Amino acid sequence: MFYYVLKYVVLGPLLRLFFRPVIKGMEHIPADGAAIIAGNHLSFSDHFLMPAIIKRRITFLAKAEYFTGPGVKGRLTAAFFHSIGQIPVDRSGKDAGQAAIREGLGVLGRGELLGIYPEGTRSHDGRLYKGKVGVAVMAIRAQVPVVPCAMVGTFEIQPPGKVVPRIKQVTIRFGEPLDFSRYAGLENEKAAIRAVTDEIMYAILGLSGQEYVDEYAAKVKAAEQADSAEKPPKRKR
Repeated sequence: MFYYVLKYVVLGPLLRLFFRPVIKGMEHIPADGAAIIAGNHLSFSDHFLMPAIIKRRITFLAKAEYFTGPGVKGRLTAAFFHSIGQIPVDRSGKDAGQAAIREGLGVLGRGELLGIYPEGTRSHDGRLYKGKVGVAVMAIRAQVPVVPCAMVGTFEIQPPGKVVPRIKQVTIRFGEPLDFSRYAGLENEKAAIRAVTDEIMYAILGLSGQEYVDEYAAKVKAAEQADSAEKPPKRKR
């Protein structure tokens, strides 16, 4: 109930008013039945903009940190994500990926839309990074189409670290559904799931026009932070 009130009465109208999103390819989203919407992830605003413009309800696998934050802000954030039906996923530990896959397959098994960001985290510099293979495993095992999605302009309105987004028009593009039925039964084959994941990322790249980096975003981000920490601070003149 809260999901639809927020979508059609509160947040949805406000987002459309302030960001005037240009929507392209909405017809590619199935009117019913299970499907995966796989998109790039540039901004915290992505969590709200895409669900606000899609007619059907969509459930995202959200990082567990959104549900475990400290203080009043943390409790409010957790209550919000719970109320709109988002699923917390612990990204730490060796079983994190399997837990996310189980949760995602549960959503697809109910014939619903599942939203996922294959990069696994927000891009810290606006580039598109290598996708993790969980999306491929779910697509093959559930035998559902994957609709690529590109958020364009959300990095500019709310890059990492910016709390209040800038008021600026954004574009959301959906591509033709990708069919991976030819890979049926191969969800445990490394070469197959890597090929499927790369095909999904290539489709997102074609929609977004971003620069592509063939490395995982979290790895690049950690390396840059470590490099920055090692550099001595500049002396004031």
